[in-house]
Amino acid sequence: MKLLLFAHVPPPHHGQSAAVKLMLENFGGDWRKAKFRNQPVNHFGIQCYHVNARFSNSLEDIGEFRAPKLGRLILYCLEAIWCHFRHGVEIFYYVPAPGKPVALYRDWLVMLLCRPFFKKIILHWHGGGLAKWLETVGSIRTRSFTYRLMKNADLSIVLTEFGRRDAEKLTARRITIVSSGVPDPCPQFNENILPHRRARTTALKNLLSGQTAPANDAEAVIHVLFVATCSREKGLFDAVEGVALANEMLAAKKSPLRFRLELIGAFASAAEDNEMRELVRQRNLQGVVEHLGFVSEERKEQALRDADVFCFPTYYNAENLPNSLMEAMGFGLPIVTTRWRAVAGMFPPNYPGLVDIRSPQQIADALPLMAASEVAETLRENFLRRFTLERHLANIAEAIRTVETG
Repeated sequence: MKLLLFAHVPPPHHGQSAAVKLMLENFGGDWRKAKFRNQPVNHFGIQCYHVNARFSNSLEDIGEFRAPKLGRLILYCLEAIWCHFRHGVEIFYYVPAPGKPVALYRDWLVMLLCRPFFKKIILHWHGGGLAKWLETVGSIRTRSFTYRLMKNADLSIVLTEFGRRDAEKLTARRITIVSSGVPDPCPQFNENILPHRRARTTALKNLLSGQTAPANDAEAVIHVLFVATCSREKGLFDAVEGVALANEMLAAKKSPLRFRLELIGAFASAAEDNEMRELVRQRNLQGVVEHLGFVSEERKEQALRDADVFCFPTYYNAENLPNSLMEAMGFGLPIVTTRWRAVAGMFPPNYPGLVDIRSPQQIADALPLMAASEVAETLRENFLRRFTLERHLANIAEAIRTVETG
């Protein structure tokens, strides 16, 4: 089965581009390249022909209009059409935009130029919220044009039940739910991580209750980790304010403990970078908040091992199933996050680390609770049951193959 994969891989690095890269690598690479054509077809039975449709050079540039992007778009579409004629590819795979005008206009052009040349269309909804945006923000003309160009996809793949509404809005012929998945970030969890988590949880219980005193300054620090694009909607400012409030609560109790927040990820804009620096200065958080920026996988994994709590209070408009939460689960790391859209459904029933959006005080209350919570094994089991890469690839391959036989 031949598949035209019209989607970009990192850079810039975010959940969607990372997922496309994993899919391409595990489906045998780009068959346009000789080194892959000479290999046998992978066990999924899918040959990918990849158009790396990258329009933005940085996270800050995503969703912004730039004149050169139009030229790139036309070249990418011509490349896809050439693949159709040169390699006989009849199935077109595309990742639609959430509710962002410039990205939606890009989708229109791609469908207008490419769709007539392909027999089957697959839309994979990594982001969410287009249906609501069209109904509440988009004009009648925008809704009409989107429907005409993107309706009746042969298959719409959504990540969660929440995402089904986007596919239904455009009357997809078939809708399939396929959860995201990531490589196991911690295959040696039971041997290397779980003993440390258990010991640290017991120690923090005793320290937070005042039963014992920290043996040294290092033991008095409760490490909180945030991994995502550093933006307001991803919950960055709420996480910082929540940590600041939690430290004020500890100080009021005359506790020797304090929370320290480590931020991993690039800022979405220079304006938010400057705003964060000003907030840290005003709140006197220079020794409490540290921004590491974009780091290597090794450095990120070390941060996940060392952290006591993962804090991700997102209300990002296109949020679906964040990879960062899956990775934190893989490490059995206690998580504080929001009840935002599909995020809450990622967790076991009655999970205690969920808070409302834009609620720094709830974050402050949840941080000590989760730091002393024995949820490591539960979260690890949840990851293995629902979010492994192997499960994701098998399910998405099965869904894609239905297009050829359907």
